[in-house]
Amino acid sequence: MSEIHIGTQGWNYEDWVGGFYPPGTKSSEFLDLYVRVFDTVEVDSTFYAVPAENALSSWIKRAPAGFTYSLKLPQQITHELRLQDAEAILEQFCARVRMLEAKLGIVLIQLPPDFSPRMWPSLEKFIPQLPMDVRFAVEFRDAAWLAGESVNQVLRLFETHGVALALVDSKWIPRELSLSLLDRPTAEFAYVRWMGPRELTDFSRIQINRDRELATWAEAFARLRQQTPVIFGYFNNHYQGHSPGSSNQFKQLLGLPVVAPESLIVQPSLF
Repeated sequence: MSEIHIGTQGWNYEDWVGGFYPPGTKSSEFLDLYVRVFDTVEVDSTFYAVPAENALSSWIKRAPAGFTYSLKLPQQITHELRLQDAEAILEQFCARVRMLEAKLGIVLIQLPPDFSPRMWPSLEKFIPQLPMDVRFAVEFRDAAWLAGESVNQVLRLFETHGVALALVDSKWIPRELSLSLLDRPTAEFAYVRWMGPRELTDFSRIQINRDRELATWAEAFARLRQQTPVIFGYFNNHYQGHSPGSSNQFKQLLGLPVVAPESLIVQPSLF
């Protein structure tokens, strides 16, 4: 059976104070508390810039053994250069994030919605440039990649280089389309992301009932874990309104140990 690591997309949300972090928690304390509940997190800040060495050093020190950070590849590569002539920044990014060593989870290559199968030559040239000592997953936001002959080309390319196709539940890639590809893994790990409507702006509590969808995903994980040694999954706040709650709800469905947020509250001494 697979190792399963479930966490959230980010940890730095003021709205979580009271509902997840104890009342009065300062933002500088968020990560120290987060790592007591979950064993992995997806980091969004690396999408905007190659992480600084001091930031990585801090993450290493503040997380226990067994905790992993999955990082987004910088948008300069995916959205600005659109995978072309990106060797230098790719090398810089990978050299930097290797600092995390065992705490480096997966690097997510999140492609923009207008990156269509017409860009196949760029993808075909870029994937072989990825270093083998770092694990990568690719998220498409154009469903045309996952249909017809395009999906067969993509899966062959990814399997050759040990890259995972990110399975997503989003407005770009319907859940059913991701689930249809469960039985075609291309790497020794799986990467799953749950998104939701951007209309939500309050992330203090769960506001959307996704019981049916989560039950479907739990069934899917029962299949997935028979095929893939390691599974990473990350919830966005927009999926239900409060990603820590979504993550713990899903962990319960999978029968994984759950750390209740209430355990983060320090009880006053009676003496």
